[in-house]
Amino acid sequence: MGKGLDNGYGVLKCKLADVEKVYVPSKGTNHVEVLVIGDSHEKFRLAINIQSSVSPRHLSEDTANQVLYYVGEDFSSEEITHLPDLQFGFTEITKGNRNIALDFIRGNLVIPNKMVFLPNTDPENSEDNNPDNDLYDKVTSYIEEAKQKNATLYVFGEPWGPEKNKPDKYFDFEPGRGIHNIHMNQGNAGKYAKENGSWQDGGVLIHHENENRWVAIFLAFQSQSWCTNDKGDATKPVSECDHISCEANKEKAEVSC
Repeated sequence: MGKGLDNGYGVLKCKLADVEKVYVPSKGTNHVEVLVIGDSHEKFRLAINIQSSVSPRHLSEDTANQVLYYVGEDFSSEEITHLPDLQFGFTEITKGNRNIALDFIRGNLVIPNKMVFLPNTDPENSEDNNPDNDLYDKVTSYIEEAKQKNATLYVFGEPWGPEKNKPDKYFDFEPGRGIHNIHMNQGNAGKYAKENGSWQDGGVLIHHENENRWVAIFLAFQSQSWCTNDKGDATKPVSECDHISCEANKEKAEVSC
C-alpha cells in the first residue's frame, strides 16, 4: 500500500533564472532540467520527466516508455485561485491546506483521454525545436515563453535538498535542491507503488500575469492506472484502466460504459 512521497509534497512558487542556460536535457534524457529562483534568490532545479523508466508489457515496445502529457493553453480551475497569494519559495501541502493540492482524478483537472504520448526527443532531428514531435521541445517551448514574458511558475511535486557541500550537478549552484516527481503520483504498481497517494499529483502551472492567463502542463506515465482508491493505490491494473478506458473517463466525458 502506498505511503505517499518520501520527502513530502508541496508547491514551489518561482521565476525562471536570469541566465542563458535555463534548461538542459538530463544525461539519460529522461528529464528536462530547469533552473529557477524561489524565495530570497534561492536556486532550485526542476526535474521534469519526459521519458518513463517503466515500460508496461501490454503496450508496444516502441511507445511504452513515452510519457503522457496534457497542456491547457488557457487553464482555469478552483485550485489556482489561491496560488497568487502564496509567498515565493516552497510551500508544503498537508491536510490543512489541501485546497491547493493537485489530484488528476479527484480534482477534475484532466480529461484522461485528452492526454497523448510523445517520444522524449525527436530521433530524426533533435535540434528541430518542433514542439509537436517530441516532449522535450513541447515542455521547453512553454518554458521559453515563460522566461520571455517573466511569468511566475507554480511547480507541484516532491522536494529534495538542500544538499550541503554538494553543488547541483547540472547548474553548479550550492546547496543543491529542487523539485521532482512533477507528474501523476498515484496508480503505480511494482517498485513505485509505495509512493502512491491521493492529492499529491505533480504539475507545472505558468501564470502570465500581464495577460491574466494560466498554462497548465500535466504529465503521467502509461504504467499508471487511472482507477485508484482514496489512498492512491490502483484498484484495477493499467491494462484494464488506462487513460483512454471508459471507466477512467465516465465522469469527465460523454461516454457510455
